[in-house]
Amino acid sequence: MNSVFSSLQEPVPASYDSSTANEAIKKIPWLCCIISRVSQAEAKTISVQHINRSKEYLLLLLLASLWGSSYLFIRIGLETIPPTTLVAIRVSVAALVLLLVIWRQGYRLPMDKENWKNFVIQSFFNSFGAWMLVAWGQQYVESGLAAVLNSTSPIFVFLLTWLVTRHETVSRRKIIGAFIGLAGVILIIGIDALQSLGQQVIAQLALLLSAMFYGYAAIIGKRFAALPSTVTAAGVMIAATCVLVPASLVVDQPWTLSPSLKSLAAVIILGIFGTAVALLLYFRLINTLGSMNAASQSYLRMGIGVLLGMIIFGEQLSFVVALGVVIAILGVALINMPTRARGTD
Repeated sequence: MNSVFSSLQEPVPASYDSSTANEAIKKIPWLCCIISRVSQAEAKTISVQHINRSKEYLLLLLLASLWGSSYLFIRIGLETIPPTTLVAIRVSVAALVLLLVIWRQGYRLPMDKENWKNFVIQSFFNSFGAWMLVAWGQQYVESGLAAVLNSTSPIFVFLLTWLVTRHETVSRRKIIGAFIGLAGVILIIGIDALQSLGQQVIAQLALLLSAMFYGYAAIIGKRFAALPSTVTAAGVMIAATCVLVPASLVVDQPWTLSPSLKSLAAVIILGIFGTAVALLLYFRLINTLGSMNAASQSYLRMGIGVLLGMIIFGEQLSFVVALGVVIAILGVALINMPTRARGTD
């Protein structure tokens, strides 16, 4: 596990100085264990041209695993905790953990208005704005179709990059990989999920808009390249907390709830691993692999979900689902394959 957690924090930009750990944090053994592993990386500047791509692809798989397994913890949490409060607890736990991480590392949150404006914008597209669209749309759209529509973010990354931002090199291979990956997702979920496509159009458009939000978030996340990923993730989660906690107080009145210990434990695990650690990986991968490559983990998440279903619930793997997993992996491979020097593969 040491090697896994030491990989989560990218090498630190040269403008940040390291400092010793605060002794107070050491009084929290379990959290200190997480923090110490997250912060083990040496303070070196990232050179995108000389990154260890094998390591980054393993981190991409780890990110997909963390977000793919999140659905299990969400399901357990929702047994006794309403959605708005669950998400508020999730981001609050993540914000607290990330603050402790940057405290141990000796970093400080930026105090300028520009960075905080960007944190709020990133949080809107990456979390609470997209989540509100998903929560509303899923009331009217079957879960299978919702999952397909919500998995289209790599396609939106390609379109936004090609038509608007042009911040990265795009290629035919990448867009072919995006559509192949989406085809794999459709096979995993079941082609029948598409039968209701075109019905409840507004709700389906809301789910597509949420996928576009995720795609745009992967693009604008590159603006934080000068910050360590821990600082970026903490700022984004603090911004989300400032929105979602008041929303929870108004909508759910959480003091009236009686959540089970199992649900609370699930949400805390979700906040630490499915949010805090996952965001460290996410912002790192945006900088090392690029926006579309980082977004491609949305296809891998479906395969992870299938594997977890087999391991935990004893579900059977049909030929069509297995084929879908293979096709989704092929799509991710095409997206992430390094571009040759001449550049137009």
